[in-house]
Amino acid sequence: MTDLEKLEGVARSMDRAFRIPFTGTRVGWDSLLDLIPGTSDAATLVPAGYIIVKSRKMDAPPHLIGRMVFHTGVDAVFGRIPIVGDLFDIRNKSNTRNVALLRDHLETKKAALTDGPSQNSTAV
Repeated sequence: MTDLEKLEGVARSMDRAFRIPFTGTRVGWDSLLDLIPGTSDAATLVPAGYIIVKSRKMDAPPHLIGRMVFHTGVDAVFGRIPIVGDLFDIRNKSNTRNVALLRDHLETKKAALTDGPSQNSTAV
């Protein structure tokens, strides 16, 4: 299992591990822990922080890390608002967004390395 797959697993468990019956809406531990006053903020920031730190170690550029921190911060701020924060959290899924940003970056980087200029091309 690659590092990216591990991060996708963390995001999946935090954002969409369970399906709410009859709705098709998926929630994760992040949403469930938000129902417990006081403990949820720290408990949900740990995996979010892990995703960000691991992304940095995987050479994500500073502007990408900034976007991840922004997503996590917005999630943390809105998550503190009773009921509205819970509904926002179900829709926002910041961990999934952050891992998707990392995946896109890594795929773009890989494509740039493999699609570089051909050395066999001739000038016309």
